Amino acid sequence: MSDGSIETTGSDSDPAAKVWLDPHTREQQLLAPYAMQSARSRGRVHPEPAAPHRTAYQIDRERVIHCTAFRRLEYKTQVFASHQGDHYRTRLTHTLEVAQVSRAVARRLGLNEDLVETIALGHDLGHPPFGHAGERELDQWMASHGGFNHNRHALRVVDLLEHRYPGFLGLNLSWEVRESIVKHYGRFDEPGLAEFEPGVPPTLEAQLADIGDSLAYDSHDLDDGLRSGVLELEALRGIEIFARSEAAVRQQYGEALSRRVLIARTISGVISDQINDLVATSSARIAERNIQSVEDVRAAPDDLLGFSDAMSAEKAQLQTFLHDRLYRDPHCVRVSQKGRRMVAALFQEFVREPAQLPREFLERCAEIGRERAVCDYIAGMTDRYCVQEYERLFSPHQNDPGRLS
Repeated sequence: MSDGSIETTGSDSDPAAKVWLDPHTREQQLLAPYAMQSARSRGRVHPEPAAPHRTAYQIDRERVIHCTAFRRLEYKTQVFASHQGDHYRTRLTHTLEVAQVSRAVARRLGLNEDLVETIALGHDLGHPPFGHAGERELDQWMASHGGFNHNRHALRVVDLLEHRYPGFLGLNLSWEVRESIVKHYGRFDEPGLAEFEPGVPPTLEAQLADIGDSLAYDSHDLDDGLRSGVLELEALRGIEIFARSEAAVRQQYGEALSRRVLIARTISGVISDQINDLVATSSARIAERNIQSVEDVRAAPDDLLGFSDAMSAEKAQLQTFLHDRLYRDPHCVRVSQKGRRMVAALFQEFVREPAQLPREFLERCAEIGRERAVCDYIAGMTDRYCVQEYERLFSPHQNDPGRLS
């Protein structure tokens, strides 16, 4: 059913005994004791009445999917810019892969699938155009004005910049989803974020979404690198996790596979190996530490979910290879640096003359400062809109393509 209910049978001989469980009862019956149940959420900044057929996290997921920032991910760079080819991952397809991987693992560990999917779908809402290159550039220009970090900006997006509801700004997401955004990849200790308890581990669902992010981008960056020709199969055969997976594929299917199928099945094996190791290692840690509740999770000295030492070493080898051979490839660097230059030029020009900003952001200059208003505007841009704005401002014959809405 669309509301997430499941059907149970009280008696095999009595069809009338079938009962439909509401989503909250479903969570109580199916989730592990250390999973985060929606009924135990710390709630929303702006209280809202409970929905009878949807949990708070199901509502959060729908709000993320339908927000403007989520749609913009389709035209934001992952590794290769969208104009470089139709088949490369974008920030949106990366996000969907993170959600798929995270939800699959959550089911095996007995975690809240709706919560982990929501976290995964929202984890990159704060990314500016041109990926981490654009992020580094904005952070440099904002160094004297609070800096820029895509996690902190994602919180601004869901708390302030989205405007879809009459009673409040933002999406008014549950506390646990907002906490996961703040604690994405590490602890923090920053003014204004004390409500999220610096130093305290987040839910297992948040920990899982972080790992799903890493697992997904390592694997699909391999695929995109091979598709582009930047990476070569022969070089990857020196990477242990890849070589083992390729050998298993050849043993199962024979030597007559096409290159495309060989790569697809090998990368699928790379993902499966990591998932199986993650589930086994994490389950063992949870059992060894006798984790019986969310409170136990938060009281743990470190994150509970993770890989074995052997798999961590293999992942480190793969990540070093990708950094050296893919992310530092001259062509990839040239594209990212071109994006950085456009971001820098737009930032300087809008700060110099903010009257060129859309009215919404111009009005906010007096409220939050010129630099932060400009930063919010640029961070919300897609790659292609950033290019359009650059051409509109600096090309004398460029027509105004319209405003970002």
